[in-house]
Amino acid sequence: MTPRSRNGTGMLFLALGLSTVAHAEDWTAWGRDMQRNMVAGEKKVPKLFEPGRFVAGTEQVDMATTKGVRWVAKLGSQSYGNPTVADGRVYVGTNNELVRREGLTGDRAVVLALDEATGELLWQLTVPKLGSGKVNDWEYLGICSSPTVVGEVVYVVTNRGEVVALDVHGLADGNDGMQDEGTFMVAPGTAPVDLLPMDADILWSYDMPNELGVFPHNITSSSVLVVGDRLYVTTSNGVDWSHIDLPSPFAPALVVLDRNTGALAGEEASGISERTMHANWSSPLHVPAGKGFTSHVVFGAGDGYVYGYEVDPVDQGGLRVLQERWKYDANPPEYRVKDGQKLEYATFDGPSELIATPVYAEGLIFAAIGQDPEHGSGVGMLSAIDPASSGDVSGKARWTYKGLGRTISTPVVYKGLVFIPDYDGVLHCLVAATGELLWKHPTGAHIWGSPLVAGGYLFLGNEDGELHVLKASKKLTVVKELALPAPIYSSPVLANGVLYVGTQTHLYAVDGLP
Repeated sequence: MTPRSRNGTGMLFLALGLSTVAHAEDWTAWGRDMQRNMVAGEKKVPKLFEPGRFVAGTEQVDMATTKGVRWVAKLGSQSYGNPTVADGRVYVGTNNELVRREGLTGDRAVVLALDEATGELLWQLTVPKLGSGKVNDWEYLGICSSPTVVGEVVYVVTNRGEVVALDVHGLADGNDGMQDEGTFMVAPGTAPVDLLPMDADILWSYDMPNELGVFPHNITSSSVLVVGDRLYVTTSNGVDWSHIDLPSPFAPALVVLDRNTGALAGEEASGISERTMHANWSSPLHVPAGKGFTSHVVFGAGDGYVYGYEVDPVDQGGLRVLQERWKYDANPPEYRVKDGQKLEYATFDGPSELIATPVYAEGLIFAAIGQDPEHGSGVGMLSAIDPASSGDVSGKARWTYKGLGRTISTPVVYKGLVFIPDYDGVLHCLVAATGELLWKHPTGAHIWGSPLVAGGYLFLGNEDGELHVLKASKKLTVVKELALPAPIYSSPVLANGVLYVGTQTHLYAVDGLP
């Protein structure tokens, strides 16, 4: 492990007076829990609000022009990861375009820890860019990983390919674990900065590129899966600038770390990186034991396959590896070969990897294929996979649906229905048991984020900054389309009765109108 570190400073926030927040319904990870199905358990859901207008000549929201909004926090200029909420704090990744931490200016990546009641900055993790340029760390993307919170620790994957464990209190309760955060916050070879009370407290850091030879493509993304005392982390290993060559074909696409120390505990040995089309960005999920199968970890990979792995790594040839229980080609054969010819990647009819995280719900694993939005539209497919499978079950899904275009959106499953948007901006509703299409709803713009279902309603943002609110039902019922002032690339979440909607530049905490 290579300990390095970062810092943070005050942020612009706008708040209304609030009562003390209860913590009965926190949202602690990407997808709410480790099955990744984005269904909130709360009945009280704020559906309607008015996001307000900016103060003239600024990016500050005039709170007097909002309705049903608790607070608005200014983020950086780009934000993609979903917020998470735990024990009175909201965590969200962004970039450093709004400089909050003195002495650390320019393009950097940031995780903000905000007060759940007010939106005020509590502490900040600040991360320098990789020196290799956009091929590994695209400019201004910031932190794309949604933080995972377990107890007193926040786990996040940085833009530099590091997995870090952070004290939820920041430096407020002392500097625990790593002591040289001042070095971690600056580029290698640069003089460390002095720590400030608003800096993150890094407990440990694991550097995947340096330790494993991983070559992240464009950005290190995905969110950490926690199962017991282990972390399962996607490495984002992928192609180089040519989009053809794989600099690290033998580096793992998925690794296991010890949750308490950050030590490497295992890795996949399925040869995913050798077959990766572009990158490995999807987040792993946990399937708990069910009828006919035991607990296992599922990963949607950059080679277009979904893998089921045993939870516990085993010794194999001097390595600790994850045992492959089953695998499934999420591309039908005609996406890979047509008229005897191999179809090329990034063509409309060609194969895709998994960027959207699969989910486990109602006894099935739901997984959909897609590509980097820069590649445009193309054929997609949603598959329902039996978790009791074994061996290569390609072509043996419970059902498949090919009416879907490429997607980077995670499906949500609710009361026997599957809701999934595609990149072209169309929301599809299917029967979870059979794959029967019930309805489609075009939103009119590209969709990057994933839907949230809460209190029987579905919330989904698009690239035009529209938040679409529909009933999560067999009949298509549009409730409202709310216009926000910037694109929505992340997914809305609901925690403790508050709806969090992140645009590229602002995070809205919504109480809702009566």
